[in-house]
Amino acid sequence: MKKKLVSLVLVAAMALSMVACGNKAASTESSSTGEAPAVATTKEDKTTLNIWMSSEPAHIDPALNSSVDGGCLAVNSFEGLMRYNEAGELEPACAESYEVSDDGLTYTFTMRDGLKWSNGDDLDATDFVYSWKRAASPEVAADYSYLCEIFPSFTYEEGLGDDVVASEDGKTLTVTLGAVCPYFLDLCAFPFFFPVNQEAVEASMSDGDPVGTWANDAGENFVCNGAYVLSSWNHDSDMTYVKNDNYWDADSVTVTTLNVMLTAETTAAYTAYTTGDLDFIDDIPVEEMETAKTSSEYVVLDNLGTYYASFNYNTDLYDELGLDEEQAKVFRHAIALLIDRQYIIDTVGQNNQEVATSFVPAGCSDGNGGEFKNKDYYSTDYEANVEEAKSLLESIGLYDTASDALTQDISLTYLTNNSEGNVKIGECIQADLATVGINLSIDQEEWNVFQETRKAGKYDFAREGWIMDYNDPINMLEMYTTSSGNNNPQFGKDSSKDLDWAKYDQMISDIRSEADLAARAELMHEAEDYLMDTWCIIPIYYYNDPYMIKDYVDGVYGTVEGMKYFYHATIN
Repeated sequence: MKKKLVSLVLVAAMALSMVACGNKAASTESSSTGEAPAVATTKEDKTTLNIWMSSEPAHIDPALNSSVDGGCLAVNSFEGLMRYNEAGELEPACAESYEVSDDGLTYTFTMRDGLKWSNGDDLDATDFVYSWKRAASPEVAADYSYLCEIFPSFTYEEGLGDDVVASEDGKTLTVTLGAVCPYFLDLCAFPFFFPVNQEAVEASMSDGDPVGTWANDAGENFVCNGAYVLSSWNHDSDMTYVKNDNYWDADSVTVTTLNVMLTAETTAAYTAYTTGDLDFIDDIPVEEMETAKTSSEYVVLDNLGTYYASFNYNTDLYDELGLDEEQAKVFRHAIALLIDRQYIIDTVGQNNQEVATSFVPAGCSDGNGGEFKNKDYYSTDYEANVEEAKSLLESIGLYDTASDALTQDISLTYLTNNSEGNVKIGECIQADLATVGINLSIDQEEWNVFQETRKAGKYDFAREGWIMDYNDPINMLEMYTTSSGNNNPQFGKDSSKDLDWAKYDQMISDIRSEADLAARAELMHEAEDYLMDTWCIIPIYYYNDPYMIKDYVDGVYGTVEGMKYFYHATIN
């Protein structure tokens, strides 16, 4: 899942309508206090939690969301067949139990009694059939539709067939898979597979909008089945969620109101936190990181994910430089070697992240009882990398080692969203490339525009990040199939290229159908090798997850996939 945007220094206005939060004057100046936030041990209002995770979400329709911040909202307002508990373990949610056939291909879920939507209507297995087929449909065209390739009937042209069937009474849901899927139950806890209310969705649809507007705002059309229901949404300002009394586990929800600040500006959120207007912030400004680390309210979680950059395989840049496809690959490899990853970690990340020498992150399971990572795709010796980069550029006629200079002007553009942290990383890369004379300009876009620009392939070189949706390497690999909505480098999308991306597509298909888990792990290693050999994917560091939460708040927890769960929070 795309990592939330990281922002650092600008201060923005806080909405007056945000409960317990005052209006903050806008400023273009960074404000570093150098002091840890004052620690409070109690709070008078025990029922309201004020939080910040990001700016305006692109989608809160769980089928359409592809970002961590939107996912965090989804897991607190919707719920699937399964969920993660505080120990990071899967447990039944809308399903009270499940059975798996001996061959591992058929799952039968028994639904809880008395499940309700937030509007009081009954919810049962038929709602999951509708929702999964909707999410898989070509009309919705979800970025994550490729997840449905685990079902034998699924096609991108027709969607999902009869591999998901509800009993006549709606009590059981039977799911048939095309092959053993070690992560299927994880998918049942992932937002793409959450239920949506058919009546609410279809009431908001039109001929020109098959997705519907039901999740574009608060109101009676926003119907959900999780712990909280959206009661108000002041766009680009704040959201308010209130307890869903019809939630099956409502008795365990003691915080009845979630006020969500919306801003891309981390310093504004940090300021609100230090003054007590926020109880939780999901990121910390760079200039405050060292101070924050001294606080008892500072938390850092492990993540399974990689911050990286990507090249557009089909950009005109290579033609402009006079490079054929093989030479273009050498050029991208050289760029990858010129990036000083440790400097980025030390000066921008500042949270002891690990240099990423592979795309699939360290710590990821291989699906067969071991760790997946078994190699480094390049050295962590930066000086040696720079010398190798110069040799590579010389091999394609772009560098002369005798004069230690480029043989022609090289200019390219780095695309990033306009949050300060990501811009700062772009500036680090800009300085690294400048050491050999390459001119890198930085193009900043607002988050939602940035997502669409990458998806359309309208870039040379761009910032990327992925937090794994589930702990299996295929999650990092499957998003680069030709038909994937997350295939930002545009692999296989230009038939005039010599790139044999049908081979990669087949690798992913073979992984999905391989029942021997050891053989499956080997196939995934081959797929990562094939992907990395393009040098369109340039890993920078493996994510971790720093945040701050008031000492008087208990019960909030996160997972290695980056999700935050607030519905078991208590306030002292």
